[in-house]
Amino acid sequence: MKYQKLKKAIILLADGTIFHGKAVGKEGSAFGEVCFNTGMTGYQEIFTDPSYYGQLMVTTNAHIGNYGVNNDEVESDSIKISGLICKNFSYDFSRANADGSLEDFLNENNLLAISDVDTRSLVAYIRDNGAMNAVISTDVENIEGLKKELANIPNMDGLELASKVSTKEPYFVGDENAEIKIAALDIGIKKNILRNLAKRGAYIKVFPYNATFEDLSSWNPDGYFLSNGPGDPEPLVEAQALAKEIIKRNLPLFGICLGHQVIALANGISTYKMHHGHRGINHPVKNLISGKGEITSQNHGFAINREETEAHEDIEITHVHLNDNTVAGIKMKSKNVFSVQYHPEASPGPHDSSYLFDEFINNIKSN
Repeated sequence: MKYQKLKKAIILLADGTIFHGKAVGKEGSAFGEVCFNTGMTGYQEIFTDPSYYGQLMVTTNAHIGNYGVNNDEVESDSIKISGLICKNFSYDFSRANADGSLEDFLNENNLLAISDVDTRSLVAYIRDNGAMNAVISTDVENIEGLKKELANIPNMDGLELASKVSTKEPYFVGDENAEIKIAALDIGIKKNILRNLAKRGAYIKVFPYNATFEDLSSWNPDGYFLSNGPGDPEPLVEAQALAKEIIKRNLPLFGICLGHQVIALANGISTYKMHHGHRGINHPVKNLISGKGEITSQNHGFAINREETEAHEDIEITHVHLNDNTVAGIKMKSKNVFSVQYHPEASPGPHDSSYLFDEFINNIKSN
């Protein structure tokens, strides 16, 4: 192992609080909303998840990079986080099927990362004070200048980001001779969602974030899917209009994460920005239909209003998050529509909730 002499770096939060660390490689500054993920593994999938676009990721696991990277373990075409904050960064890695180091992966994607941070203290601070904008920088003597730049970064509340990560043109996934055709709206879709649908006998056409119902329905699909994604769901008026049209026609519809929030908004249920969100791979959820518990993978900073959901005549809450009783899943009583706030495709995470893809496929077949 070679000795690494690292340049000093800082994390400057929007409220003026400063945490200290060292630059992993690249120098400069990176801005975004600071958040944390409690997963012990899966850092490559997390970094490439489009739902994290525009965020500075704090990893609570003490060691990052120790198993390198694998070319097959990505959830999009590039790293989507704005920057990485960790405790111990491993320049050396040990895994038989690794294709390279995390250091090289970050450099190839031009990502700023800082290590040697007291991440326990930083995460505790976020939990107490809430998610907020921040900057990580090696320009440690320019605090006032960084504060001025940071003040100009837009807050996540009200920010539309789906257009930043969505495909520009439609594309296909799966076997074109498959029994089922699914039209998927890409507002930040993960590759493993598409893999889960394809392996269940579906041929998927993925559409851009602003596609209309006419665009999707012209392909004559058997079912519709609204994906996960970054940012605030409220500005996604095109996606909400699409969901309303699908619901009005009682067509099979499944939504995950941001797609879940869009379905709620299409039904007149409001959303709100959470204090610090849910991000990790061990979040407990209770299925109110079966009574069973599920350990789930989650990544969201917004949620749907529970009181409005309970008061809605045509909406049933199907899943709840056991840590804070937020709504984790809903279904419509009179329509073939359901959604969940968490990630049944995992990647990373447990597979307790993969049955939801089976339910979606069965819903399509029965209609």
